[in-house]
Amino acid sequence: MSVLFTDDHEWISVDGDVATVGITDYALQQLGDLVFIEVPEAGRTVMQGEEAAVVESVKAASEVYAPVAGDVVDGNGAIADDPAAVSGDTGGDGWFFKIKMSEPSQLDGLKNEAEYKAYVDGLD
Repeated sequence: MSVLFTDDHEWISVDGDVATVGITDYALQQLGDLVFIEVPEAGRTVMQGEEAAVVESVKAASEVYAPVAGDVVDGNGAIADDPAAVSGDTGGDGWFFKIKMSEPSQLDGLKNEAEYKAYVDGLD
């Protein structure tokens, strides 16, 4: 299973044709304490780059974009009920939604961990 990253600070973990999406630790640090999360419901079709979820923190509101196109197969209701749960595990139980990818070739345009780290280092 590989993990890739977007310039918008989402991570995507791929297992077969299903991808799990969340926000990176960097995004969480920029947002601060999360107070509201809206995740997409199963059955929704999203296009690559389309807003799929919403995050509000004590500092700002932000969108979480779909790194790839496909059909949402699951939204993480646990983080919608308890946004603080993301803070403890952004790359694990803090996932936002799962997508059955319709165009897996879109993964080719995403960053690997080293590329994402260099990108983030360039932002500071």
